[in-house]
Amino acid sequence: MPVKNRLSELLPEITAIRRDLHEHPEIMFETHRTAQVVADKLREIGCEDVTTGIGRTGVVGVIKGKTDTKRRVIGLRADMDALPILEQTGLEYASKTDGAMHACGHDGHTAMLLGAAKYLAETRNFDGTVVVIFQPAEEGGGGGREMCEDGLMERWNIDEVYGMHNWPGRPVGSFAIRPGAFFAATDQFDITVNGKGGHAAKPHETVDSTLVAAHCVTALQSIASRNADPVDQVVVSITSIESSSKAFNVISQSVDMKGTIRTMSAEMRALAKKRLYAVCEGVSEAFGAEVEITYYDGYPCMVNHDAHTEFAAEAARKVSGQCDEAPLIMGGEDFAFMLEERPGAYILVGNGDSAAVHHPEYNFNDEAIPAGCSWWAEIVEHRMPVA
Repeated sequence: MPVKNRLSELLPEITAIRRDLHEHPEIMFETHRTAQVVADKLREIGCEDVTTGIGRTGVVGVIKGKTDTKRRVIGLRADMDALPILEQTGLEYASKTDGAMHACGHDGHTAMLLGAAKYLAETRNFDGTVVVIFQPAEEGGGGGREMCEDGLMERWNIDEVYGMHNWPGRPVGSFAIRPGAFFAATDQFDITVNGKGGHAAKPHETVDSTLVAAHCVTALQSIASRNADPVDQVVVSITSIESSSKAFNVISQSVDMKGTIRTMSAEMRALAKKRLYAVCEGVSEAFGAEVEITYYDGYPCMVNHDAHTEFAAEAARKVSGQCDEAPLIMGGEDFAFMLEERPGAYILVGNGDSAAVHHPEYNFNDEAIPAGCSWWAEIVEHRMPVA
């Protein structure tokens, strides 16, 4: 039976799993119930080995093909964690955990990979080994890095690895991908400007930290407009400004700022960081203030490997008839850590006309399940065909 036909038959079962996960969202590394559901399902479908606790709360399952003549191993990865958002969908299976919801579709990713795992365990129509990877803490916790540091690639001898994300705004079940840099590096920073506070009626006796901070905000935009090559993407955003005083008649002693820098190359990432320090230190010195900067290196740029991007696109074309070129995405994705350790690719599958990810009204579209499951299965059967 063709892959997609069998996975369409499994749609009610996979949908039920997805909606159960949606009802019980778990954040960051606290994916204990989710991991247990995943591990139980993998054992139920006949995985040869199921290991929990990888990267704290990650789960890894092993499925062996009919043959293993070339000793090849492919990893398939789905993320499991939810977001700290109050759900506003009104669904009958809406989150039962106050302040947490699956607002990015990781419930769908997990369910689709479980569906693909069930199909692969039933058919074994491949020559080699499949390692299914269920990762916690994609949403800011670096669960992909944690799993890699826990020996994921070496322990299971993974040769190449593939991931997927649903994408609102694309037709349901359609695919898009691009080679090379795909998702941005995501760094964050804290900036504190320390001046000399005083009475608002006597600004000449102060060093106005609010004024200095305002000049920093403006000057930091010169990184994109005057330091970066116009064709090299960089976004510098100040997302929070808070002064030490809340009074109308007080010039604040200090101002705290938070923000993020998004880049698509290691060179631009290094330049943007260097310029942030130079700009803030220079502006502060010019006004007689002092500045403290704490910089947090976040996820690296996620880079698809060229050959494996084409493998992924070919599998997508077999499933849906075509595969479009995806745009550059300035959001982050910690599958980047896995692609730094092994070659592979990451693809987008259409979620239809839904709310955007990270929105309180978002919901994963269950109609995308057959396409997503089929893509993972096609990758395996295409890359490790039975002779």
